[in-house]
Amino acid sequence: MPPRKRRSYTAEYKVEAAHRVIDSGRTITEVARELGIDAGMLSVWVKDERRRIAAAEVHGEQPLEAAERAELQRLRRQVSELEKDNAFLVKASAYFAAMQKNRPGSL
Repeated sequence: MPPRKRRSYTAEYKVEAAHRVIDSGRTITEVARELGIDAGMLSVWVKDERRRIAAAEVHGEQPLEAAERAELQRLRRQVSELEKDNAFLVKASAYFAAMQKNRPGSL
């Protein structure tokens, strides 16, 4: 049997996976099979998220709704893409500045 690959999951992924169980009323096993992850691991994520929801309610706070979580994820992806674009522009700018210095007749 080949060794299993270790995967690292973001906090957003864990919360979203947990809410697939919490919001839909589907079983952990069903959602885990759909996502291709271990049901025991998803069970821990669901318990953690239910604890966070209960703790927020104690303090009078409401957890994000599904639409709000989706918008937050979209904005985070957008920020990530903008950061990649900025890094590319910094590298491109440095490259063109170096090329400008190497042109014949430049100072």
